[in-house]
Amino acid sequence: MNYDNNNVFAKILRGELPSFKIYEDDKTYAMMDIMPQTKGHLLVLTKEPAPTFFDLSVEGAQACMATAKKIAPVLMKVTGADGLVVSQFNHECAGQTVFHVHYHLVPRYIGEKVDKHAHKPGNMEEIKALAEILAKELAGI
Repeated sequence: MNYDNNNVFAKILRGELPSFKIYEDDKTYAMMDIMPQTKGHLLVLTKEPAPTFFDLSVEGAQACMATAKKIAPVLMKVTGADGLVVSQFNHECAGQTVFHVHYHLVPRYIGEKVDKHAHKPGNMEEIKALAEILAKELAGI
């Protein structure tokens, strides 16, 4: 599959579109999902131009997982979540909506329903406030 340099995540990585960034290093970029399935749903993007996991280098996959591992305990602490789902979709039939490799970290809460993936926009003020808390916590690590 060819990589589309004009996909929304490529534009975010180039600074052409805004995002609620919580963490960045030389290989990854983490931000809040603006169509969250639950409170605290965030994304870890590779900076590598790979449309699917099959196109991503081993190093790129390792970097994304290292970032997810770094963020996950902070996300759990800040949100008070009871559990966490880490997922990554490949191809449209599997639920991929943006063809740039990214991992979802979706906090789960006992007794609370999970919204459908990429279904409806969240409350931007709440997302922004949580992003600021997470970014501050992660900066201290």
